[in-house]
Amino acid sequence: MSDAVTLTPPSTVDDRTNGLILPLRVRDLVLRLGEAPVLDGLNLDLGPTGCTMVMGPNGSGKSLLLKLLHGLAQPTSGQIVWGEHTAADVTARQALVFQKPVLLRRSVAANLDFVLRMRGKNRGRRDALLDHVGLAHKANQPARLLSGGEAQRLALARALATDPEVLFLDEPTASLDPASVMAIEQIVSDARLRGVRIIFVTHDLGQARRMANDVVFLHRGRLAEHTAASEFFPEPQSQAARDYLSGRIVV
Repeated sequence: MSDAVTLTPPSTVDDRTNGLILPLRVRDLVLRLGEAPVLDGLNLDLGPTGCTMVMGPNGSGKSLLLKLLHGLAQPTSGQIVWGEHTAADVTARQALVFQKPVLLRRSVAANLDFVLRMRGKNRGRRDALLDHVGLAHKANQPARLLSGGEAQRLALARALATDPEVLFLDEPTASLDPASVMAIEQIVSDARLRGVRIIFVTHDLGQARRMANDVVFLHRGRLAEHTAASEFFPEPQSQAARDYLSGRIVV
């Protein structure tokens, strides 16, 4: 079944002001698992607005980079500074949506109620958030009965319920049908327009072309390039990125 949905404009959800924990500065970042470095000497600067796509072949360190930036893992060495804060200090002001959403075994509405209560947010926002992601009509349904696309929209609603300044997305549309992909892209684009900083891992070149302001390209645990999207797709700077875009590096 298609998950096509008409989403309510973002004005129904509380606006927020971005920039309190940005820009991001990463210096000489190294992560070792055993003896081998899986991320090796990354240096990266991200500004306060826009959508950064993190791309690269399988095993290049994309998901691990998100976890480090979000404070869910600690680097072996190097620095991650958000504004004037460490990654661990700003985790509560960020949100992360994984490829496979983990939902509470409760109703759709109760999944949002739990997050709003835990974060001390106004629970009256629940209905507006569900309406925004096209799930108001399923508020009382068990979350386990949602389709894959609906479950991911609920995961996004939960993330947005925390009023994040930065939203991390780790391949949130992998294995979803085209209608679900477009619905999720619209939700993410609406958040970006309201000032939420988006950092998005994807293998979907079409998606990256539609959404990216800039591209961080990783290869073998290193930063091969960080380029504006308008330059990356027509004229990537690194040979690794050229091979990736042409299909000579398998994702």
